[in-house]
Amino acid sequence: MYLTKEVKEQIFTKHGKSATDTGTAEGQIALFTFRINHLTEHLKKNRHDFNTERSLVKLVGKRRSLLDYLKKKEINRYREIIKELNIRK
Repeated sequence: MYLTKEVKEQIFTKHGKSATDTGTAEGQIALFTFRINHLTEHLKKNRHDFNTERSLVKLVGKRRSLLDYLKKKEINRYREIIKELNIRK
């Protein structure tokens, strides 16, 4: 599944406050997680795509810093988003 406008709206509606509220930490984390999962599948098929690998590492770092921010500010919201997105196995 590709990241279309409709998919973004669904992600922000489910994890953010509304479809147009793209600034919440939960919405951003959910969007990054969707993109990370997509790039991971791409890299399973294309092992030597190093530019995509670099992009994946950068996205994981961005998601990590948002999760750290959320953990520091509101631990309950952090635990909810981790559980919802199934980030920790």
